Amino acid sequence: MGQFVNKLKLDSLKRFLSLFLVGVSLSVAIAACSGGNGSNSADGGAGSVPGASPVSANKRDVEITLVSFAVTKAAQAAIIPKFVKKWKQEHNQNVRFKQSYGGSGSQTRAVVDGLEADIVHLSLALDTEKIEKAGLIQPGWEKEVPNNGIVTKSVAALVTREGNPKGINTWADLAKPGVKLITADPKTSGVARWNFLALWNSAIKTGADETKALDFVTKVYNNVPVLTKDAREATDAFFKQGQGDALINYENEIILAGQKGEKITTIIPDPNISIDNPIAVVDKNVDKHGNREVAEAFVKYLYTPEAQQEFAKVGFRSVDETVAQNKEISGKYPKVKTLGTVQDFGGWNAVQKKFFEDETVFDKIQAGIKR
Repeated sequence: MGQFVNKLKLDSLKRFLSLFLVGVSLSVAIAACSGGNGSNSADGGAGSVPGASPVSANKRDVEITLVSFAVTKAAQAAIIPKFVKKWKQEHNQNVRFKQSYGGSGSQTRAVVDGLEADIVHLSLALDTEKIEKAGLIQPGWEKEVPNNGIVTKSVAALVTREGNPKGINTWADLAKPGVKLITADPKTSGVARWNFLALWNSAIKTGADETKALDFVTKVYNNVPVLTKDAREATDAFFKQGQGDALINYENEIILAGQKGEKITTIIPDPNISIDNPIAVVDKNVDKHGNREVAEAFVKYLYTPEAQQEFAKVGFRSVDETVAQNKEISGKYPKVKTLGTVQDFGGWNAVQKKFFEDETVFDKIQAGIKR
């Protein structure tokens, strides 16, 4: 009887060991098959790079959605490939960019309504703050990067027809009877809000009180035959469709048009306004997509001299002093003696409430204009 029991125990032990070994074999096989996302991936994977980050170690490719205002497109066409190459070299990870460009106000609404931007580069901080208020960006975003989040800047420029037949040289000339001005709509375009503020600033800085400033700006908008959706449409209306005697737009947009072969007579009026464009990571979306590391790295890359040079090439005034002072670049940008800022008027929240909310100054100006 004892021999039978011993034999039974021995048989049970053998069966247990066999099952155990089968289990170990299956575990090894599963681990080998799942190794494609690590160091055994087809392109080498981030896991093969010493010191690779957790994100790049776990993802062979990553996708970033950049939503920006229209006039940054040309600069990003040069900047994005440089960043993609740099990231690949340093992390052995491929980065793909989905890009959307349009009027800053329209882009803001799209993001708030569900466009899953990972990064927003908009024409004014007010738009970024709207996305923050929607719960998509954490407060303090402007402190996460240099220069309070401002990554590009410009000033307002005037363009006239060749030879300047209407003799337009100052802001005041835009209010003259018979002058037709092309600009965008402040309701849809961040550029256009800067344009409006440039006009208002010019009146205040030359000694006008608010009543006279309102009268001046009303006369200017009386001379606007049509308000375009954004800066790019305004430029096309002036150059391609031949509308208007003068165009007010970003200096960088005008420089870019000149680079594309347009014959341009440009005036940078003084006083002027510093047009400051912020950038931010959209916290809720990057956390959802698991691409925060790459998104933050790209934003920081935009402040580097390499990226700032590309912005400067297409007309933006650099936020990097070493780039701004470069002789080749500084010669392209006339100095402005009297440069106002949005802070002179209480910041964007105050400006929006006073001028652009429904039934405030801009709506009242428009209500009195017959087009």
